[in-house]
Amino acid sequence: MAAEGTYIVRKGDTLYSIALENGADYRDVAAWNRLGDPTKIQVGQVLRVTPPEESRVQVGSAKLPERGEARPLDLPPPQSQQKAPPAASKPAPPTAKPETAAATDFIWPARGKVIAGFAEPRRKGIDIDGKLGDPVIAAAAGRVTYTGAGIPGLGKLVVIKHDNGFITVYAHNRDILVKEQQTVRRGQKIAEVGNTDADRPKLHFQIRKGSAAVDPMRYLPAL
Repeated sequence: MAAEGTYIVRKGDTLYSIALENGADYRDVAAWNRLGDPTKIQVGQVLRVTPPEESRVQVGSAKLPERGEARPLDLPPPQSQQKAPPAASKPAPPTAKPETAAATDFIWPARGKVIAGFAEPRRKGIDIDGKLGDPVIAAAAGRVTYTGAGIPGLGKLVVIKHDNGFITVYAHNRDILVKEQQTVRRGQKIAEVGNTDADRPKLHFQIRKGSAAVDPMRYLPAL
């Protein structure tokens, strides 16, 4: 059993799939494990998938008076001159706001009928019907963390990292129109619908909160 913050490589894994399943950027996982080539991992290898803890304690250096140096003696004021500290007022507890589609500002990544719903763990997103070449757009503004075909079963895909720990995945594309580390705006065309590693033209779309896949229908606006 892997220790907390680590992952044991299994058959069929790639560094890209491991990073996605753990809500991380594959470049970070490679750096944390000092992997020069992200394609070279072995079954049974233990990888760190969370940032290593760095405890940095800053020790202050208090200047002591030199021997014989005169220092004023700080005496407390008379009791009559001491003022009682004001009573501390307790701040009101913050009101938790539920995460909604409006809060994360997601829009539909493609036009088409939903032909397969979210069914974790078998299906970690939804499938949207489409025609070859239909536009695929970014569901929210963010930064592209991966483009390629390095995750079995998803074909050519794009992974975008957003604010608040959200990640979106766009799979089975025919063409990819963005590059890794590129910043994209909400609604920007990032790919074209395809059938790479799929039985028909469609977009497989995922929303992840960190490492957990969530039902996109909970975050997308109603049609």
